[in-house]
Amino acid sequence: MNKLIDTIRQVRLSILESIDGLSLAQLNEVPEGFNNNIIWNFAHIIATQQKICYVRGGQELQVEQSLFDNYQGGTKPQAPVTAAEVENFKRLFLSTIDQFKTDFNENRFDAYQSWTNRYGCEMDHINIATQFLFFHDGIHYGYIMALKRVVVKNNL
Repeated sequence: MNKLIDTIRQVRLSILESIDGLSLAQLNEVPEGFNNNIIWNFAHIIATQQKICYVRGGQELQVEQSLFDNYQGGTKPQAPVTAAEVENFKRLFLSTIDQFKTDFNENRFDAYQSWTNRYGCEMDHINIATQFLFFHDGIHYGYIMALKRVVVKNNL
């Protein structure tokens, strides 16, 4: 499982690189035809990992409650994100997966609560949830890349 967590971290590094150099306006822009923006997808990856791993695993959040509440599934951008918030998200993007690896190796998720996701997949163990997390991060990486193409093309 450590190899999978390391792979998730590597994908997150690629996501970080993909947004490097984008302006605050580009990160916050919700292009026509979309209901969220690059930075929402970025923070959503963090919030979802917290829900899938920590909340379902009976553990305390490793992020601020406001980040968790504002970027869960079913939310959308409420206001532009500040430069300080972007820097915090970037820090948490890797530190949360690093903390998860530590917590996983310390068997903190032995009491994982079974649940079924929107795709009909039963998540009955932290190992299955971690595999799903890899899939979920990939979906939102795709959204980030699509949004990036639009905002860069629009010269924002």
